[in-house]
Amino acid sequence: MNRRKLIRRVAAGGIGLAIAPSVYFYNKAENYMPTATRYTSNPELKTLLSSKEWPGTPLDQKGLFVNEEYVFWPKFADVLKWQTEKNPYKEEKKNDTSRLEVIKHTSPDVLPDNSFTWLGHASFLMKLNGTKILIDPVLESPSVLMKRYTDLPFPAETLKGMDYILVSHDHRDHCDETSIKRLAGQNPGATWLCGLSLDLLLKKWTGSDRIQAAGWYQQYFLQTAGLSIYYLPSRHWARRGLTDTNTTLWGAFLIECNNKKIYFGGDSGYGKHVGIVRELFGEVDYYLAGIGAFAPRWFMGPSHMHPEEAVRASNDLQPKNLLPMHYGTFDLSDEPLLEPARIIRQLNENKQITSKLLLPAVGQVVPV
Repeated sequence: MNRRKLIRRVAAGGIGLAIAPSVYFYNKAENYMPTATRYTSNPELKTLLSSKEWPGTPLDQKGLFVNEEYVFWPKFADVLKWQTEKNPYKEEKKNDTSRLEVIKHTSPDVLPDNSFTWLGHASFLMKLNGTKILIDPVLESPSVLMKRYTDLPFPAETLKGMDYILVSHDHRDHCDETSIKRLAGQNPGATWLCGLSLDLLLKKWTGSDRIQAAGWYQQYFLQTAGLSIYYLPSRHWARRGLTDTNTTLWGAFLIECNNKKIYFGGDSGYGKHVGIVRELFGEVDYYLAGIGAFAPRWFMGPSHMHPEEAVRASNDLQPKNLLPMHYGTFDLSDEPLLEPARIIRQLNENKQITSKLLLPAVGQVVPV
């Protein structure tokens, strides 16, 4: 059963199943509007900006995290509207069989140093000065509703010897319990880096004491010479269940090594936060930008960028290279799997992108 049919069946199903969720979501979501009332950070980590410039990561009147620039609260009514309205891509998507190319390797050990490799969706493996870094590693299908359409470039059991594992936020296509538990077993010495309050969940899953949770514009404390990692804002939200909306923080990462800067934008709608990265760090070498899960735009726009918006953000940032991600691996929205790549190629052909556009295959080595 596909995603739309399942949700429609739940919505139109037995009264006993329908009433309780409807009442819950109406009371808890439909009538709530967050407002930033106070600010927080991790006092053990360095903050890039002064207290006058940046009071801290905003919290709303219930102590939940809230976007700095665009306040957003997910509403169940919007989900129902999306799932019951007509999808203009329906026939195209039904007949579409195009998939991402995958370049296979025996293990990460064969990949060269000072490079990074796309593992599909928002997952990346980086090797910088001999240091191994994983970002948002999702190794399989995170749920029965989220089929994986691309293989990993190498067997999951070969992902060992990781020094740092970064988790941008708690959504299941970025923070998968099975994958994290597996990686924790295979990488007992890894340090985990995440946003505020997500460390509690990671601690439960990994059993590790090597977890750091940062607020926006904070720098992680690393014991690796020549490597710096920062946690930065994104325009998004967080939730894994019915009652934990925005209890953990979402964000982006800036990784700096050998005077090279890689900006992983995470899940994000368009906002001024991307351009600010250049003001703080100077020229960025690689901008890893999400371009998928954009349709319908009225629903996805607050938390995901359409390729046109990703280009706008990239032109604000002016990186040397723009590398799109967050498409082709999971079916999360209305558009076909590779529609985001088709659109951004066209934008590049129309000379609307000021940076060099990179569209690597899954498993393709990108030198740093």
